[in-house]
Amino acid sequence: MHIDPTTLADLSVFHAEDDSSVFHRLDFTRTTAGRDALLHVFRHPLDSIEGIRSTQSVLRCILERLPRWPDSITNGTLLVVERFLDYQMDTMPASADALNSRLYRLLHGPDFSLARYSLSHLADLVAGMRRITELFAEGPVPARLERVLSEVRTLLRHRQVEDLARHQGETALGTLDTVRLARFFHQDYRRQTLELVRLHSRLDAWYSMARAMEAHQLRFPDFAESDEPCLEAEGLFHLLLDKPVAYDLRMDPDSNFIFLTGANMAGKSTFIKSVGLAAYLAHLGMGVPARHMRLSLFEGILSNINVSDNIAKGESYFYNEVRRVRHTVETVSDGRRWLVLIDEIFKGTNIQDAMKCSLTVIQGLIRIRRALFILSTHLYEIGEELTEHPNICFRHFETNVVDEQLEFSYHLREGISQDRFGYLILKREKVVELLERL
Repeated sequence: MHIDPTTLADLSVFHAEDDSSVFHRLDFTRTTAGRDALLHVFRHPLDSIEGIRSTQSVLRCILERLPRWPDSITNGTLLVVERFLDYQMDTMPASADALNSRLYRLLHGPDFSLARYSLSHLADLVAGMRRITELFAEGPVPARLERVLSEVRTLLRHRQVEDLARHQGETALGTLDTVRLARFFHQDYRRQTLELVRLHSRLDAWYSMARAMEAHQLRFPDFAESDEPCLEAEGLFHLLLDKPVAYDLRMDPDSNFIFLTGANMAGKSTFIKSVGLAAYLAHLGMGVPARHMRLSLFEGILSNINVSDNIAKGESYFYNEVRRVRHTVETVSDGRRWLVLIDEIFKGTNIQDAMKCSLTVIQGLIRIRRALFILSTHLYEIGEELTEHPNICFRHFETNVVDEQLEFSYHLREGISQDRFGYLILKREKVVELLERL
């Protein structure tokens, strides 16, 4: 699935401040290599239902075994192992015996100490990987996961590897065993050991995805094998909110355009991002923040939410809005299924221009039935000119005023909002009072 950096930023998948990013919220990896593998997954959403279901089956299998997942392989363990494999050690005897091992320890003390320390961490890696394979010894295992486990078993099925595993937990290896095993892993089995680290990073990424689903109560969506775009959700919520309000949503070719209105802070942007984020997570093969979700496979997600000007290039806010809209039109007119998210279109120009431009864009996009659109706006007036289109749905977030205080329910309602609370907010924040004192 195609998703560009602008859309990833709009959906807060990655963010300069980790606490504000979806990736940070879902990252339960235990190692840096696992985090890198998880980043690769997040940067490459899947483009086939077969691939998505394959990942779902892997995560289901891991979810059943989460409580027994070993924790002996830490980030420190892998750092020590990788440093040891990359370190230029003094040459060890090819055929270690009691005499030349003691000589090596005497003449190359620092390297010997590093080898002994590193082997203890290598033993943790080997033992941990063995316990992971044992978790899946019984019961059916998805083919994709089984391929990884089979590679791990092959790498562990070596006499010196088994010798090291037997020493796991000991305070220190003997001198002869240290020299013999250190030479083997550092020289003869270096490539295979690095491959074992790589396989662990993939397992660590899958573990993180399963752990995130459990921690945030995410549920696997169903994918419709249909050429027509659709998206249905019950109890959909935004992953980054501590106390989210859930939404119900249904979109298909007969109702593929949502015209969304409501006051500032009423919940429009959050709703749009919730839909986009859920569709994105679904295409990773993960669970989604909803009680139930059914959707089609999308070619990609395009958003127009956080547009900004570019002073260095002399590009205004409105100009960049227009460029993004043009890119959207050129992209989604290819006849494939797209999810398009537009929040507060044409904020960078005057009200009359904004209404004319918005109406023109909407009346053009609404003819594209192979894509789903959600567009929010404060330009309530243009809604009346769109009622003749049968595939447009009018939704709004209601706002109530109690004692000149705004109350937001964050519930999605049918129809077009008529709320206009700009002056009330100005007055509530005592701006009017300050101005009157001047």
